[in-house]
Amino acid sequence: MPVIIPNDLPAASTLAAENIFTMTEFRATHQDIRPLRIAILNLMPTRETTETQLLRVLGNSPIQTEVVLVRLDTHEYRNTSSEYLDRFYVSFSEIEHQKFDGLIITGAPVENLAFEEVNYWPELAKILDWSRHHGFATLHICWGAQAALYQHYGIPKLPLPEKCFGVFEHKAVVQNCKLMRGFDDVFYIPQSRHTTVSEADVKRVEDLEIVAVSEESGIGLIVSKNGREIYATGHLEYDPETLALEYFRDADKGMDIKPPAHYFPGDDPSKPPVVRWRSHAHLFFSNWLNYFVYQETPYNLDEIE
Repeated sequence: MPVIIPNDLPAASTLAAENIFTMTEFRATHQDIRPLRIAILNLMPTRETTETQLLRVLGNSPIQTEVVLVRLDTHEYRNTSSEYLDRFYVSFSEIEHQKFDGLIITGAPVENLAFEEVNYWPELAKILDWSRHHGFATLHICWGAQAALYQHYGIPKLPLPEKCFGVFEHKAVVQNCKLMRGFDDVFYIPQSRHTTVSEADVKRVEDLEIVAVSEESGIGLIVSKNGREIYATGHLEYDPETLALEYFRDADKGMDIKPPAHYFPGDDPSKPPVVRWRSHAHLFFSNWLNYFVYQETPYNLDEIE
């Protein structure tokens, strides 16, 4: 939350230069406050698990947030009952004419397919275009990030020689990035994907800036120059056991899969994993809500351009 200071305090200019958010007494006393409206397009088959993970990190903020769970009109959800969807979700067509302070678009287990081969791609492409005019700030996660980079900028996803699977060390490559305010010099992001995007392709797009990278897993975080689009290649929202459940599921199927890297102590799957990303997960989502949504979105959502 912002620090309220006297209107003419000399420290204000210094703090502003350091990207420390302050608010003058005049603005504080004249500020209209309402809950943020955040729409989550949940494309994961583990619907309830993903909801819990995202709501946990979104809820760790003093900012009051109203969440709207959104489903596709053109996709058949085989892993979730229609009763559950009808009770807790709204279809995209129901909210198509509404506007939101923020949007979150999750990943999906379809990355080995070309985007156009995904059965709901036409609707998702429409939603991605819609998001730029109906959501002030959008956070794209994993395959959702790759899909948006492809739709908005034509950046292709590239197959990896083997699955990027584990918890990888990342470093910031941009100083004073508000998204990583308070982050340590080294932080960790869980990754679980078969595809990637190249730094060269992203750097060719003037509107995008890579803000975090890993020597092992590549790009970690991308921010658009206007701050309204965030692309996370991994899953900071993951629970401690998420990668373990994925590993044991695939191993039980007889798939040739290595244990997730840097996850089990000594890479021994018989030992419980060590969580090294939880604090940065909460900080990441709090920073997004605060600096990219709450501080920037207009009070009247109809004013979103």
